[in-house]
This record gives sequence, C-alpha cells and structure tokens, in this order.
Amino acid sequence: MKGYDEIPAACTPHSRAVHTTIGHARRPGGVVMSRTSQHPADTHDLIQVRGARVNNLDDVSVDIPKRRLTVFTGVSGSGKSSLVFGTIAAESQRLINETYTAFLQQFMPQRSRPDVDALTNLSAAIIVDQERMGANSRSTVGTATDAHAMLRIVFGRLGTPHIGTSSAFSFNTTEGMCPRCEGLGEVSDIDLSQLVNEELSLNDGAIIVPNFNVGSWYWQQMAKSGFYDPDVKLKKFTKAQWDDFLHKPATKIKSGDHKITYEGLVVKVQRLYLSKDRDSVQPHIRAFVDRAVTFTTCADCGGTRLNEAARSSKIDKRNIADCSSMQINDLAEFVRGITDASVAPLVANLRDTLDSMVEIGLGYLSLDRATNTLSGGESQRVKMIRHLGSSLTDITYVFDEPTVGLHPHDIQRMNDLLRRLRDKGNTVLVVEHKPEVVEIADHVVDLGPGAGSGGGTICYTGEVDGLRTSGTLTGRYLDHAVELREKTREATGVLSIRKATLHNLKKVDVDIPLGVLTVVTGVAGSGKSSLIRGSLAGRPGVVLVDQSPIRGSRRSNPATYSGLLDPVRAAFAKANGVKSALFSANSEGACPNCKGIGIVYTDLAMVGSVGTVCEECDGKRFTPKVLTYKLNGKDISQVLDMSVTEALDYFDTKPTRAIVERLADVGLGYLRLGQPLNTLSGGERQRLKLAINMAERTSTYVLDEPTSGLHLADVDQLLALLDRLVDGGNTVIVIEHHQAVMAHADWIVDMGPGAGHDGGEVVFTGTPNDLVTTSDSLTAQHLRDYVGWSKMPARAGKTGR
Repeated sequence: MKGYDEIPAACTPHSRAVHTTIGHARRPGGVVMSRTSQHPADTHDLIQVRGARVNNLDDVSVDIPKRRLTVFTGVSGSGKSSLVFGTIAAESQRLINETYTAFLQQFMPQRSRPDVDALTNLSAAIIVDQERMGANSRSTVGTATDAHAMLRIVFGRLGTPHIGTSSAFSFNTTEGMCPRCEGLGEVSDIDLSQLVNEELSLNDGAIIVPNFNVGSWYWQQMAKSGFYDPDVKLKKFTKAQWDDFLHKPATKIKSGDHKITYEGLVVKVQRLYLSKDRDSVQPHIRAFVDRAVTFTTCADCGGTRLNEAARSSKIDKRNIADCSSMQINDLAEFVRGITDASVAPLVANLRDTLDSMVEIGLGYLSLDRATNTLSGGESQRVKMIRHLGSSLTDITYVFDEPTVGLHPHDIQRMNDLLRRLRDKGNTVLVVEHKPEVVEIADHVVDLGPGAGSGGGTICYTGEVDGLRTSGTLTGRYLDHAVELREKTREATGVLSIRKATLHNLKKVDVDIPLGVLTVVTGVAGSGKSSLIRGSLAGRPGVVLVDQSPIRGSRRSNPATYSGLLDPVRAAFAKANGVKSALFSANSEGACPNCKGIGIVYTDLAMVGSVGTVCEECDGKRFTPKVLTYKLNGKDISQVLDMSVTEALDYFDTKPTRAIVERLADVGLGYLRLGQPLNTLSGGERQRLKLAINMAERTSTYVLDEPTSGLHLADVDQLLALLDRLVDGGNTVIVIEHHQAVMAHADWIVDMGPGAGHDGGEVVFTGTPNDLVTTSDSLTAQHLRDYVGWSKMPARAGKTGR
C-alpha cells in the first residue's frame, strides 16, 4: 500500500508507552503506541480502553473524551471498526443486555465479551451503521421511521369517509391490505418452463430447478412421494398428479421408514427461494429466480398495497397512498396544511420527523420506498431519524462513515447533525475518512500504521492541528488533493443512452465515451444510479461492481470467495495422490471437533457465546492426517494463513498467481487467504469484489462508489488501478462523489440540478477542466474549491455538451 513503508515516528517501536494493566491478566508483550492530547482531569469524563485485542488490535490502550465528537481515522483494515464497533460499542451493548433477567436474555442476541483487559466509564451505545435495513418487503421508509404510523392515525381521525382506526390504513393488517397482493403491491407469476422439462420423467431429470438434480434430497422427496410415477414423462401426468406435483400444500407422508413433509414443486420453490431477499441467496439461485419469476404491479391496488376502503378515505383530496408516494419534502408541505386542533400534537411530531428527513438529505425519498432498495448510506441516515429528536442525553452514538453516498454539498448538513448530537451532551464516535468530517472533530484517534497485521496500533491521539504535524499517513494526506488531468484520454466510441425514464429520469439522452474513465456525479437522489445501472446493467460486456454486501460467513474467506481454493486443493491432491475434498475445511478434511471452523463456540446462556481455539486442531481447521500432506513445503493450513503478498512468492502456477495478483492489485496484499469474510471491513469487501470481477473478460466496468471505506492514501492507489484498467483497453464508468476521482477523470457526467423530481437531468457533460471553468452546478462549485480554482470565467451560453 502506498506510503505504508514510511512509518511515522509516532508509530515506531521506541515511541511505545506501556500502560498499566486493568482487569484481566494481560497478554505478554502487550504494548501500545499512542500520543495523547490534553484530557479532562476527571477520568470519569473519559472512556478508558485497556489492552484491546479484537481482530488485529495489538493490545491497544486509549482514552476517549466523553461528550465530545471523536473521529477515528486510518487506512482500511487498520483496526478502526475493531476498536469502535467490535470493542467499545459491543461491550456497552452486552452490558446493557446483562441488566435484563435471564428469561428475557434468552430471546435477545447473544453477545460474547470482546477480547480486552478493561473498559471503563462506558455509557449506553447506539450503533448507527450502514447495514442494509433487512430483506422484509413489507418494510418501507415510512414504517422504519414511524412516519407512516403517525400518518395512519391522522387519516384514522380526519379521513373522509371515516373507515375505522389507523389499522384500517395499514398494508400490514388484514383490515387495510389489498386482498389480492396481500399488501405487497405486486404479484408474481412463475414460468413453469424454467422449473421443469415436460418431455422428461423425474428419473430423467425433468426438474431443472437448482439443487433438485437427480439423486438430491429435494429430488428424492418428490420422486419417492408415491403421488406419481417417477418414470412417467411429466406431460403424461393426470390433472390430479400434476396438481400434486406442482401445488400440493405441505403434507406429512411416509417415505421408507421415515416421515417427511412433502410439498408441491411450486410451493417448495416459493418457500426456498422466492420468500428470501434476492441479495441473500447465492448468485446461481438469484439467476434462476430472475429467469423463473416475473413480478408485476398488482392490478387491484395499483401497487399501493392498500384495499379499496383505505384508498377511498381522503384528506384535502388525497388518500394515504397519495401521501406515501409523494416526495418527503412535498409531503412535509402537505402536512403543514393540516390544522385540525384534534391532531395538532401528532401533526407536529410528524412534521418534525419529515423536516428532519429533509434536513438530513432524504427529502427526495418517499414513505412508500421499500427499505431493501436503499443504499447503505441512505439506510444509515434513515436510522438517524429516530435519534435526532430524542430527549436522551449522555448516550454514546457510533457512526460508520456517515458521509457514504453523500455529495460534498450534503456533507456539511451531516456535520451539523453530528454536532447537534454532541451538543445535547452525547459522546459521538465516528469512523470516517473524509477530511471534511475530520476537520470538525474535537478529538482524533488515528490507527495504523498499515492494515491487517501491519496495523492495529494507535499512531496519534489529539486535536486535528496536531494530526497534520504528526507524521502519520493520515496527517500527511489530510490536505492532499488530486490535480486535474493535464491531458485527458481520447474516446474510442460511445455508449448511447436514449430516453431514459427510470425513477426520476426525464427522458435523458447522453453518450458515455468508451476507452476512458468517466465519472457520473451529482447530489444524492439526482438520478446517477438510475441512469447508469438502469441503462447499462445487462448489456454485453458490462460488469457491474456495486455495493451489495458479500454474503459471507465465518466459513467463507478470500481463498474460497475468489475461487483460489479450487486450484490449490487440486494441486495438493495431485502432489499427494489423494482426493481434493480432504483439503476443504467444509468437507472431508475438516477437524471433527470444530467442524472446520478452528474455533469452538460455547453457549454460556445469559453470558453469551464464547469462542475458544479448538484444542483438537489448535485452530488449524483440518485433521492431523490432512496436515501431513505438503505442497511446496507447506500444509493447507499454512497456505491459508499466508498473506496475499506472501502467496505471490509461494504460488508458481498460472491459475493461482492470476488470482493473488488481482487481490494484490486492489490493495489487499495484507489480507490472509483464510481470514473469515465476516472480519473484513467494508472497504476490504468492496475491493475483494472488484478483484474478482477483474477476472471477467469485459470491456466496460461500472463501479458504484468504489472509494467507500477507503483512506485518503488508498484513493490514490484506486485511481492507479482504474488507470491500468483503462490503459488496458477497457472502459471504466464510476458513480462517485469523491472530488479526487472527479479531478482524475477524463470525462464528467453531472446529474441534477437537485434530487428527486428536482433532479433527473444531465446538467453537464465534459472534461473536469471544462466543469470547473464553465459550470455553476453544485458539483462544479465543490470541485473548484477542491482543486483551488479561484477564478471562474464568465459563462457564455448554456453549460453542457
């Protein structure tokens, strides 16, 4: 990683200060690198961390001032999230759970103690993270913020004709939901030709659904049910057999010596695949669902989810569905017009909630927007709504990059909200990379000096001005700015988009140049993703690398996810003359005691689940017999414990080297091949996906905010990678807000001028130099400030091309 070899004085071994051990017995060699600023004399005004060892933290000890705004910085993988989320917030929430009775605790998430010697002066922690808001298709922005509940009560009181209480306006109750779509707003049809081949029998493989191949467990449940002959072609089934085969509801039947539950194929497919969130299933299942199922707007309710009675009741000629579909900033104006004294307090609360959403930059959303369609940044801001009006004080609020997805114009508003939370007497802890947020910090904790095993230490603590002179990587890059390109690359053609109308797009026509780096920008909600993802995804040769999360578990790791483990297992098998399955921790070679995880989890009831290194395999995950087999002098466990950089020197075959080289190219050289995916930071997961997609034979890459989770120094490396892709003959299109990426681009497409129905237009296309010299868009204003452009010539005509 660029700059990591230049370890600042604040992070060299001779500057380490040994702290007094508090609490548990201290691990040998526990030392901490830190430089502290002036703290309040009263230690009760400090959150004190002693000997934190979660993930890569190296016995970290640090004092964090309470009722202040503290920003945690450092390169991706340096240990920021491990300290803030995995240690401080995790222990606070665990201790709160312990205040409940053992009976209640059994229904709550079980949290294990973080690996830390002592944590003192904690207050109740509220985590406001970027996790998507779930797969529940019944959850909307309105239900998640309680705005819809308040609106339902208003309609229950004032709507005419009067149809009942607030539950009569809910699409989640039988009183209010549309009976045809059951409150979902859409109905699904299954294409049977994607499920079965009627020309075949079951024994010949008539079922073409994933995981229903001949001999599989699901296939056996069907073929041995006795409801039809598995040797008869499906097209010769009687009507009764056909109904049993496809639509029979769950029924207990006897199969051999056992009783099993039989379901018709359509019933089983709906339960197994269609009832789950699309992003939570494996890619091949997702592809099957996309082929087999078509979703259409419910004809009875028009997609409003509500029955006719709920739609008939109105206030000022608008029903609740009309209100829910309005942009929130427009709905706020509508609510201001409701002046009936009987609902005045409720309307005031609703108005405050809607105004907060506008203030936080979500005014372009609508209350009926499904939460599973929100980006990570939008999800985080929706979660903030509940806390802005709270009367609670002395709470610890923990934020994970709250500026993700925000245009520079919107970051100032986010900063104001963070200050407001602090000024109410709360402790605000923010993991962040953006200089605009670091600048407003009362206190900074910088971790590093590198990532993974090269990080996990405190390089600096103190005020922002001190960070600049600290010599740390963050300090050196805090005022760093990428300059505009002196010469942009020439396009080799264009990708044309014509009459794009998805979401808020207003019949947009635009040409995206080929063979160059194009950045599509604009405020949140301006139509960037609708334009690019909605128009280009699915075109031949286009690979989309978006922000959908990697569905990894503690069994998944970079080796399995990247496909590296397959050729490695094959090489081990060939070298030792045994089966390749022996070298999988999920198969025959797994340690029977820990089931190939390397850790044994013990449920201690109210104390939570505690993980300990498996005594049988010593955390190596494999049986002793498997570990006797070597490849180039190493066993499979030693190979998985190597970093990507070490793997570059170890592997000598083309398939394996190609994979590890791509992982190194995206800056993941420090990751261990067997490191569980659930321990990776958001930035690491994003780059892992990019590395995998680089293997595709493609000509056009579409990246959705690739700077998410990246340190300022990491952004330079990302830009170098994008340049290599373009110089290699590819087209790179980046949806991005980061000014460094804009400045480095060959071409800019700026969407706006605002968000929602105030956006959806192309306000500028051209080079970055043209943008700063000729445009007055919000993006142009901020890019001018970023590159230090002080004078803007008088414009002669309309912006854009």
